[in-house]
Amino acid sequence: MSAKKTEKTSALASLLSILDLEQLEQNLFRGQSPQEGWQRVYGGQVLGQALVAAGRTVSEERTAHSMHGYFLLPGDPTHPIIYEVERIRDGSSFTTRRVKAIQHGRAIFSMSVSFHKQETSFEHHREMPKVPPPEELPNEHELMKRLVGSLPDNIRSYWERERPIEMRFVDFSRYISREKAPPVQYVWMRANGRLPDDPKLHQCVLAYASDFTLLDTALIAHGKLLFDRDVQLASLDHALWLHRPFRADEWLLYAQDSPSAYGARGFCRGSIYTRDGVLVASAAQEGLVRQRTTAYVLS
Repeated sequence: MSAKKTEKTSALASLLSILDLEQLEQNLFRGQSPQEGWQRVYGGQVLGQALVAAGRTVSEERTAHSMHGYFLLPGDPTHPIIYEVERIRDGSSFTTRRVKAIQHGRAIFSMSVSFHKQETSFEHHREMPKVPPPEELPNEHELMKRLVGSLPDNIRSYWERERPIEMRFVDFSRYISREKAPPVQYVWMRANGRLPDDPKLHQCVLAYASDFTLLDTALIAHGKLLFDRDVQLASLDHALWLHRPFRADEWLLYAQDSPSAYGARGFCRGSIYTRDGVLVASAAQEGLVRQRTTAYVLS
């Protein structure tokens, strides 16, 4: 999987670089983390790197159709992550791999991935929600220019940071409002630059992006923000089903909802559509949504 010969921003170039794992031995790979001052490794990075590692052990004509991962320990961004791939099954139609991510001698993440050769059969998919197209929505620079005076410093610095994934929110008010609302949000997203024509790379970039904004959908019902000091959020597991081919550098709508929160856990779902309304992927995640004892909240 090559990360070369593409027009890209520096943030996207960094993402492609960390997805281009170093092979240490058969079934053993090493990944790095971007050095941006994060206190722990972003979950989408581990999802994407683990999918890269699994894909390196599978024939080119088979692509991933489902992945199920569990976040076990916070990752340390100052140290490499070792990905160990176990070849569970190589069947006539499906290939199964298990990936373990290791740091400091301990597993921080485990994932099962299933790959499938292309077949044709019955087809249907759920209709895409009716939302404004991305061209009618402000980009992040325009949002910050409009809201610069009303956002706390840490929220503003978060959204001003260059990211490998461009996002346009159908309703950005949930990041500045304390009103409780139905836990639903819609986000257009795409890679922040052109990607190579490698379908497996596009799957890995989508796996990386699928962890953005999903868990904090659960907070909308409670008028809370992911930046609040009295809220602790952490992904516990993540599942992604890849239904159809797509390009991660073209606009995709991420339609998210949270059916349940209970016992300090929130459950969230996502459906990912192309701009012409084709469902290409589905995601589900359960995460820790814990209210801290401190009463300090960002205003």
